[in-house]
Amino acid sequence: MLQPSQFLKIVEHSGSAPSNLSFQSQAVVLLRQWRGVEPVLQEAVRFYRTQFHRHSEAFAYLFERGIRSAALIEEMRIGYAPGGCLRGWLTQLGHSLPALCQTGLVTEAGYDAYVRRIVFPLEGNLYGRSLSDSAPAHRFLPGAKGGLYLWERVQSYPEVILVEGLFDYAAVWQAGFQNVTCSLGAHLNTRQFRQLCDNPRTVYIAFDADTNGGGQQAAQSLAGRLREQGVNARRVFLPEGHDPNNFFVSGGTDQEFHALLEETCL
Repeated sequence: MLQPSQFLKIVEHSGSAPSNLSFQSQAVVLLRQWRGVEPVLQEAVRFYRTQFHRHSEAFAYLFERGIRSAALIEEMRIGYAPGGCLRGWLTQLGHSLPALCQTGLVTEAGYDAYVRRIVFPLEGNLYGRSLSDSAPAHRFLPGAKGGLYLWERVQSYPEVILVEGLFDYAAVWQAGFQNVTCSLGAHLNTRQFRQLCDNPRTVYIAFDADTNGGGQQAAQSLAGRLREQGVNARRVFLPEGHDPNNFFVSGGTDQEFHALLEETCL
């Protein structure tokens, strides 16, 4: 098997011609994933977690979204990016500006990429949810979104609840359903799909009940693919216009959600 240093040489050589730029970009992403979360990302996560406890607007936003459990915040390692100070902190720790730009934490102009965002650490990436309506709601670092969220904590369960978003995950976990995972969107990548198929299990697909039907269409397609692999896939039908997060925020109870699980269909 190639070692990371050998792989890096291949990446560097691949940049000799414009036709190889796509491969080079993909290879850099793969190299980052191979090495795991780089030290600079770990430092950023620690910084954001510290900032979370210093900014009341972060607490207020989570409270509004129904996230009120200190254990959950610790479980998900939730942080807050106020903006304007991460670059200075990381450069004091010895990280160069080019390195910070390469990770996507800092823009080419030298500004923090995550500004006024609730931050969730992922596998080799970060998800940031904006508190401002004037900014794009969602932000990820360049690269793949990785596998299912915290899959190692739920893969041994015979029954798994799959939701689309991290706030959905938070609401379901907080309601007492700790056999939940998240695909960070309605369309799974190859690795996520294989994870669901790695053992015999029942998968409850609790995707958003969008008014345009997008979430349930994706759930129906995924359920069919899972059944082809021998997985017992069940679709959960939330009230129209609801996702798991606002189901609980609007007053839904754990008993009502459990009833929805029991009422699932193929």
